[in-house]
Amino acid sequence: MNAPSSRLDLLDALRGFAIVSIMLLHNIEHFDLYFTPQGAPAWLAAVDKVVWDSMFFLFGGKSYAIFALLFGVTFYIQFQHRAQRGEDFRPRYAWRMVLLLGFGLFNSMVYHGDILSLYAVLGLALIPVARLRSALVLVIAVILLLQPYAWLEWYMALSAPNEKLADPASWAYFGRANDYMKHGSIADVWIGNLTNGKTGVILWSWENGRLFQIPALFMLGMLAGRAGWFALSEENKRRWWRVLFLAVVAFIPLYLIKSSSGNWNVGPALERPLLIIITSWSNLAFMAILVACFSLVFYARPALAFFSPLGRMSLTSYVVQSVVGTALYYGYGLGLYQHTGATLALAVGIVLALAQRQFSVWWLRSHAQGPLEALWHRATWAGQTRRKLA
Repeated sequence: MNAPSSRLDLLDALRGFAIVSIMLLHNIEHFDLYFTPQGAPAWLAAVDKVVWDSMFFLFGGKSYAIFALLFGVTFYIQFQHRAQRGEDFRPRYAWRMVLLLGFGLFNSMVYHGDILSLYAVLGLALIPVARLRSALVLVIAVILLLQPYAWLEWYMALSAPNEKLADPASWAYFGRANDYMKHGSIADVWIGNLTNGKTGVILWSWENGRLFQIPALFMLGMLAGRAGWFALSEENKRRWWRVLFLAVVAFIPLYLIKSSSGNWNVGPALERPLLIIITSWSNLAFMAILVACFSLVFYARPALAFFSPLGRMSLTSYVVQSVVGTALYYGYGLGLYQHTGATLALAVGIVLALAQRQFSVWWLRSHAQGPLEALWHRATWAGQTRRKLA
């Protein structure tokens, strides 16, 4: 990882790609305000279904995973940079996560599906593994990716596989959220998101194995950073081809198994944890396909650097899309949830992504970082001398 420009070119572009895909998903979901407009012509309803299914196939459960992987890579870069100066980055990193939690709580107030606050808390898992041998870190990451709690649920259900399960606890919170998102004032939404909504999101993340998968992806990203996987080299090109092959080989059977879950005939108590396990593995495999494909195309067509400005301003981009998107779709704003199916919402998302990219280009002409990135950086290194920051 000694070639900063080539390394960061790919990382920035890939991070920008993740931001755009997150933006598009959030738009077709109306930022978690699920609603299907009535009265659309049959052809548009059919197109909406294709758009919805395609977008979730491509990016559902994968975009956030790419973001988590790159989070780990960024941690390694910062940790290694300070280690070369004889400094331990971990105490400063812990403070950095406290600051990220602050950004995340603000974003959670606007949009309860925020991932920054989860990353801030789960990112602390990198502190105890930062100096462990790579083989041991890999073992820990694999154990987390195996979804140990879901396997425990499966084992406990063996004695009564046909027992009818209650709805996941998160559903009740999301049901209440729909009401204030549609009809509440901006204060109602902000308060509801920070209390009811955030609780629902944490429960949902637990119920779907995200609280195990996210720190595992952080660790894999750190290991990828150690191994220099995102530097532009012929060796890494061959690596990404191998990743692509293995990921495709893993994804196809996992996806077919997941798609046939209705025919498993194992009983609902066993089916739910198994579906969580298979879905998490399937999403992980497809995430690897996306990262490998993007990296390989980036080697051949640097035009993918189109995404880099958004990647350099990923924190700003992520928060701004929440502020703008919820104002567009929620009842206290323009209420577009009532009028936009998946196709129109996707078009809105594309326009917003292009506008955000253009803003990033404009801003970076005269600034080294995005506005929130600069604030985060200054607060992270508060108290350091100018000499140490040089």
